[in-house]
Amino acid sequence: MNDSVQLATEDSMETRAAETKTAPSKDGTSIAYTVTGDGPVLVLVDAAGHFRRLSSFDGLSTVLAEHFRVVQYDRRGRGASSDFSGTDRTPDAVVQREVDDLAAVVAANGGSAYVHGFSSGALLALHASVRGLATTAMTVLEPPIDSTAPHGPSENQQAFTRELTRLVDSGDREATLDFYLTEIGVPDDVVARMRSTDSWSLMRSVSHTLVYDSLISEATSSKMLASVTAPTLVLDSAGSTDDLTGMAATVARHIPGSAHLSLPGEWHGVADRHLASALTTFFLHSAKR
Repeated sequence: MNDSVQLATEDSMETRAAETKTAPSKDGTSIAYTVTGDGPVLVLVDAAGHFRRLSSFDGLSTVLAEHFRVVQYDRRGRGASSDFSGTDRTPDAVVQREVDDLAAVVAANGGSAYVHGFSSGALLALHASVRGLATTAMTVLEPPIDSTAPHGPSENQQAFTRELTRLVDSGDREATLDFYLTEIGVPDDVVARMRSTDSWSLMRSVSHTLVYDSLISEATSSKMLASVTAPTLVLDSAGSTDDLTGMAATVARHIPGSAHLSLPGEWHGVADRHLASALTTFFLHSAKR
């Protein structure tokens, strides 16, 4: 119940000019991705309900492409990526499949990478580091963690996942999206803006994957975070609510040797120029010390 959604810009609705490529994941799922720029590989892992046509990263990737080979991909079941997940929806299985997907993208782009994750994508990036992904260093923006249940999922989180699963299985994607956004506390004005743009229909088209994000949250604990070994910078927006910035502080506190930085921004979002500057400085300078 702790994941969050940032409203993508209208620019991210445009078809990306870069050629779409695919990488085969371990279970046969085809993961679609695009590459821009040249330099060290940097893979961007998007949040719940987002994919390349509705991306949190379009403006960011353009700035980062001045310094990096930037890889954006559709997480499984979203956009041009397939999904051979089957019926096993245990948290461990869901995490492992999505880690395998990310590993396939990294393998297709040289075998090691910097990784930046946003919201639930940040949690996935952290799990990938723990499970052996060749991560040079990573940055995570406002990873959602239940600080009231540090050793495992709370009863509220599990109840949220059960109801979300029921809605997904019913096939009612509108109700699934409504429930998800309401329960995770997305502000009413943000939801209203989503409904007034193509964001709503695009997010609704992948709302069946929201249960994956919830299960990834369930799999996250202080013990898992303490096992992260990659150099890590935890970020938050100074304009976010206390619960989101508090989650970031909790994550930073549990990851050994991590740094924590607040950047100028709005609710659950940081301006591209500020975020790109922080990522570039950390990856190309601080993380190499």
